[in-house]
Amino acid sequence: MSGTAIENFACIIFNVSFMNCTWHVSWTASGDTQYFLYWKTSKKENFTECQNYIKDNHGRHTGCRFQNVTIENKRASFLVKGHRSGQNIQFISDYIIEKLTPPLNVTVNCTEASHGCEIRWQPPHTSHVKKHDCFKYQIVIENK
Repeated sequence: MSGTAIENFACIIFNVSFMNCTWHVSWTASGDTQYFLYWKTSKKENFTECQNYIKDNHGRHTGCRFQNVTIENKRASFLVKGHRSGQNIQFISDYIIEKLTPPLNVTVNCTEASHGCEIRWQPPHTSHVKKHDCFKYQIVIENK
């Protein structure tokens, strides 16, 4: 329905198992427009509705907070349904972003004999990436 669709839908996973999904309400949407988020992590599952909505000043749902998120197959499906005066609105997405934590157990071993340092670390924990060779790292060394 024209003027009621959501905009800028995004889901971001952080700290491995927390996920926030947010969207903007179209500026032309009337005050009685309400949105509901559903999601699933595989084609075999049924959609599950959000249990912890983020609301704007007008009480409209503009996002959802999830805890203990696990995404085994690298893909999730999201469905935003809405209604306005009995008319349905629908939006579907499968886009997700993960903000990674820093690498773990960083150690630096410098020796005068070799005039160099060895830096080691472990890959960060993620919600779904199992192959550590998927990561690329950049090291910035600052002399003080």
